[in-house]
Amino acid sequence: MLYLDLFLAFLRVGSFSFGGAYSLIPLIEKEAVQNYGWLTHEEFLKVLAMVEVFPGAISIKFATYTGYKAGGILGAIVANLGNMAVPAIVIMVAAYFYSQYSKNETIMKIFKGVKFAVIGMIVAIMFQYATRMPLEWKTALLMIIGAALIIFFKLHPAFVVGIAALIALLIL
Repeated sequence: MLYLDLFLAFLRVGSFSFGGAYSLIPLIEKEAVQNYGWLTHEEFLKVLAMVEVFPGAISIKFATYTGYKAGGILGAIVANLGNMAVPAIVIMVAAYFYSQYSKNETIMKIFKGVKFAVIGMIVAIMFQYATRMPLEWKTALLMIIGAALIIFFKLHPAFVVGIAALIALLIL
């Protein structure tokens, strides 16, 4: 029953993760903390801080942590299978239709509209995330440096993360 619960909980997370990683954090909290009690609220917040440090998708890292805590290695695998099932199927169907209809003007308009809506959602999530953090001159400086390194110097994001970590060691 535990493995079925893990699969279904993270199937719901993966099924409703529109708008990117930060939009699904409340859903993960509802499933892992409120519905099943696999994590306490305090542990959820600690895991949230931890998953932001490591590379990869937040939902995969949460599924791995929660699944492993609740059911060991098999729990982590089952939670991740649930988490990835719907997005994998949806992207395969979308890829099929895109390859079949990529010359269709109407379909291209739809994709273009979705692309700009997603950009808008990402900007909104970034704004919400930034306004929830205590903003001091040091953290604002790190945000400005990070943005400048990507926008003006075209640095790879991995280098920007490394540089930000080094600067943070010096000024935070």
